[in-house]
Order: sequence, then C-alpha cells, then structure tokens
Amino acid sequence: MAKEKEKREKQGEKQESKAPAVARHSAKETPRLKERFHKEVAPALMKEFDFKNPMAVPRLHKIVINMGMGDATQNAKLMDPAVNELGQITGQKPVVTRAKKSIAAFKVREGMPIGAMVTLRGDRMYEFYDRLVSVVLARVRDFRGVSTKSFDGRGNYTLGLHDQLIFPEIDYAKIDKQKGMNVTIVTTARTDDQGRALLKHLGMPFRA
Repeated sequence: MAKEKEKREKQGEKQESKAPAVARHSAKETPRLKERFHKEVAPALMKEFDFKNPMAVPRLHKIVINMGMGDATQNAKLMDPAVNELGQITGQKPVVTRAKKSIAAFKVREGMPIGAMVTLRGDRMYEFYDRLVSVVLARVRDFRGVSTKSFDGRGNYTLGLHDQLIFPEIDYAKIDKQKGMNVTIVTTARTDDQGRALLKHLGMPFRA
C-alpha cells in the first residue's frame, strides 16, 4: 500500500510540473496605435478643438480597402489572385464586388465580378493603419507624403495605391500583374480639419 501511495504522489508531482505556474492571458493584446489614441491623441485633440465632451473627439470608424479588377469581366479567373492578395494584406476574407448594372460600352453585364473589397473595424483597423503609415507608405518609390486634398468634406480620407507590392505580405515571385487599390479611412470627424488633425496625430505623413 505504501508503495502504491508513493507511486501516486510521484505521478501527481509530474503532472504539477507540466502545468504552467501562472495561467497565460488568452486575450489578444491591444494594438499599440489604439493605446496611443486613448493616451495621447484624444487628449491632444480635445485641447486643440476645445471639446468639452470626450465622446466628441473624432476617431477612426472603419477602413475600406477596394481593389478594382476591370479585366475580370473578360477573364473571371483573374479574381482569384486579387482576392487572395487582398486577404493576405488585410488578414480578413474579402468580399467580391459585382456590377450593379450592365454597361454595353465596357462589355459589363449586371452581376459580373469587378473587384474585391474588405471592411476593417476594431483592432484589425488599427493594426492595418499602423502598418500603412509605419511601413507601407515608406516603401513607395520617391515618396514625398500624401495629399491633403483627398478628404470628402466630412472628415473621411481616400488614398490611392498603385501597386500591391509595397505591402510586405505580398510575395513578388507569385505576382501575375500589378494591382492598385483605394484605401478609404472613415472617421467620426465632422469636418475635414478635424479628420486631418486626427490622421496627422496618428502618423499619416501628409505632404508639406
């Protein structure tokens, strides 16, 4: 009996040694840009625009990335690489956009696939924006800053990118052709000045 008891105690010690001393935190870490917004950007914007209510401070709402594929009207197989590449860039499965009406001059029929689109919100939105301003734009050839005139009058900003290869997630050897895309940054700002100040505080390299 003593030997069996000793054996069970040893087995228990082995199981305890395998278990982690402290349980790992399973929750995903908060993106650094999101933390920076709450700690630095929001207070700076409140002071700059004299906001009395913290909820009035403009913030990022969503980012929409749209990759147009006009050639897909002639060859539907061209959509597959575009969808895969946009998924690699954003980390989210894209939605195939289709023509809403037929246009005979462009040989487009209603319902034809003409592009791919991803809408990012929450942590993925902040992570994408961080990569965009910190890494991606710096890889653009002869980059001198982005235009300050691409706002829509309501604080939303659209940026055009001509080449998907500026994203480090894309493998140059697996690219069949260059594909451009539009990145629309939707904010809660009420004016372009508020939207411009928000993006500038978040690191957007506007042209001087």
